[in-house]
Amino acid sequence: MATETLKRDAGGTASLRRVLLDNGALSALIVLVVAMSLLSGDFLTTQNLLNVGVQAAVTAILAFGVTFVIVSAGIDLSVGSVAALSATVLAWTATSQGLPVWLAVVLAVATGIACGFVNGLLVSYGKLPPFIATLAMLSVARGLSLVISQGSPIAFPDSVSHLGDTIGGRLPVPVIVMVAMGLVTALVLGRTFIGRSMYAIGGNEEAARLSGLRVKRQKLVIYALSGLFAAVAGIVLASRLVSAQPQAAQGYELDAIAAVVIGGASLAGGVGKASGTLIGALILAVLRNGLNLLSVSAFWQQVVIGVVIALAVLLDTLRRRAGATPGASSGASGGIRGKGPQAVKYAVAAVVVAAVVGAVSFFNSGSSGTSTKIGMSLSTLNNPFFVQMKEGAQAEADKAGIDLTVTDAQNDASQQSNQLQNFTGEGVKSIIVNPVDSDAAGPAVRGANKQDIPVVAADRGVNKAETATLVASDNVAGGRLAAKTLAEKLGGKGKVVVLQGTPGTSASRERGQGFAEGIKAYPGIDVVAEQPADFDRTKGLDVMTNLLQSNKGVTGVFAENDEMALGAVKALGDKAGRSVPVVGFDGTPDGLKAVEAGTLYASVAQQPKELGKIAVRNAVRASQGKKVQEMVKVPVKVVMSRNVKDFS
Repeated sequence: MATETLKRDAGGTASLRRVLLDNGALSALIVLVVAMSLLSGDFLTTQNLLNVGVQAAVTAILAFGVTFVIVSAGIDLSVGSVAALSATVLAWTATSQGLPVWLAVVLAVATGIACGFVNGLLVSYGKLPPFIATLAMLSVARGLSLVISQGSPIAFPDSVSHLGDTIGGRLPVPVIVMVAMGLVTALVLGRTFIGRSMYAIGGNEEAARLSGLRVKRQKLVIYALSGLFAAVAGIVLASRLVSAQPQAAQGYELDAIAAVVIGGASLAGGVGKASGTLIGALILAVLRNGLNLLSVSAFWQQVVIGVVIALAVLLDTLRRRAGATPGASSGASGGIRGKGPQAVKYAVAAVVVAAVVGAVSFFNSGSSGTSTKIGMSLSTLNNPFFVQMKEGAQAEADKAGIDLTVTDAQNDASQQSNQLQNFTGEGVKSIIVNPVDSDAAGPAVRGANKQDIPVVAADRGVNKAETATLVASDNVAGGRLAAKTLAEKLGGKGKVVVLQGTPGTSASRERGQGFAEGIKAYPGIDVVAEQPADFDRTKGLDVMTNLLQSNKGVTGVFAENDEMALGAVKALGDKAGRSVPVVGFDGTPDGLKAVEAGTLYASVAQQPKELGKIAVRNAVRASQGKKVQEMVKVPVKVVMSRNVKDFS
């Protein structure tokens, strides 16, 4: 009896070990969960685990659709843009066009399927490589999303926004949708003719064709399925943000592909399953959630995520190679042959454990451990203005002995929503948010409101949620100042070019609105061109160069930030500061140097460091229950050569 029990126990242990070793992604996920649980007491809580599920949902749904394509040896780079387009179609048809919501949903799903179908046509009948065909669709779908929305977010219908809510106040609907789509994926792959066709095409397309399989038609269905899943993901994402963002889901196609590959699929085709894809998506979500909770620098997070993804895939690759060697079997010789491969697997697993725990511990070692902890989510750190805001906030936090965690939303409203959820689950004393979009930040801020965590809005307000205060410069007033400054320099006459920021961002809208209002007072000035350059210096250079070719006699330029203004200065060459004045916005260090040198005529300075300092002061006061002003205005000033030294 004892012998039988021991055999059963040994058999159970061996089975568990086999499951873990035969699925490198599952092993990596378990390692990550254990590591994060040991390093952060806030990780392994019910609320935070639900947050992880919500944050994985959109990537997982996209990845399920991409799984079909990768199993069939294809690739789909368009799913992020198709998701944004589908959500935009739903919001636009239901609000601007007044269609019934159910019909708008049908049109949104049809849009996703149509985009996938076009991808399939280009690949199957157009003979385009999948990479090129879907890359083209990435651009087309994103462009159509911007055209339909005119670059601005569109409010989502309330009846559909419930997809971003919870059932019973606990179970998130996005998680339910994710699980449902995962089951559909597993069913399609394992139980249907089209699923078997995917594996056959991915394994050997020519052999599949010769065996009578209509490969071209099957590819149409495969890519259409990917488009369908992208549409569902877009609707879920927009529901979470209560608005359709034309710039939403940028880069999500890479996360989706990474999730599929981490989950054990092969880019060569023929291998992949739904459960592996789900595990891959959860690994990415756990990494981002855990690193936020551990206050790892926003810049280092990218490094850690990349390294861990590489290690997870390496573990799975070594497992597959070891699997080709004769494994353990009954008898002594089989056991000896199995020791080598198993040793390799255990060694790589140990490397993953050491890398995760060691790296995260190292990056987390700088935490002050103070009782007052404040979270700050910035829209982007790929812009000198927000880098200065961070520096000012950090300086004030260090001075006050505050533990400040700063995260970078990378101009992604969904990622920022995740970061705010993480701060709320972590139980910070106060939150500072610089919204990517004022509407999209609302649901996450309302979540903080429910936990009685005061929220300070910085530079941009938050709609439909309670904030303790708004610390901001007046972008509209700044735009008017820029118009007045440029118009007076031109003597009230001339041809002006406007370089706009990232379409859909509130800063671009408000600065552009202020400039348009201000320039109306000067009828002799003609705005001959307005083009977006995404707040980027290189794009500012390229766009300005193109506009100079098509618009002769330009006498002035307004750029909605200094980075684009400096790009315009480069494009103008010797004309900058002489015959063509350029006015920027933000008062960044490089912008001030250009003003001092005379190549940039003026910049509307916002004093971002001061803004960051004031935001932290108010966050501390709010966390202590002290009264703060409803709005704190940081004055904007026009900086020209005569007063630039006061700002430098």
